[in-house]
Amino acid sequence: MQNEETIILTPNGYLELEQELQELKTVVRPRVIKDLKDARAQGDLSENSDYDAARNEQAQVEARIKELEFKLEHSKIAEGSSEGAAGVGSTIVILYDDGETEEYELVGSMEADPLENKISNESPIGKAVIGHKKGDKITVESPNGSYEAILKDVK
Repeated sequence: MQNEETIILTPNGYLELEQELQELKTVVRPRVIKDLKDARAQGDLSENSDYDAARNEQAQVEARIKELEFKLEHSKIAEGSSEGAAGVGSTIVILYDDGETEEYELVGSMEADPLENKISNESPIGKAVIGHKKGDKITVESPNGSYEAILKDVK
């Protein structure tokens, strides 16, 4: 978990975390407690694998609940782009030097998923486009060296 750092989330990302927390508290936690009671009823706890499994699952569920509560408490919902400038929550289209274009959704680092073209505002491309507008030439500082591209569109 992060220190007193603010976690940037899109409105959708915040909602997903809230829904997961609600599911854990109202559905998963009660089921795990029932499983634990059922396992205890089987008798000798020292050799009861069902009891051990239920205790492990309970620990994982409680840890995830604490983690989600922390993240929601320390999060800030991104406002998106202002006046056409790229920001967290924006969908951007990048035109690379080779003529290839790529569309990305700019999200906070917690929501980043390259397979779904969701890139973090802390990634090299994310850092390069923040605050820029459609048509701006950007310089991306990557681990392999810098390169230029054009911010073709900001939605």
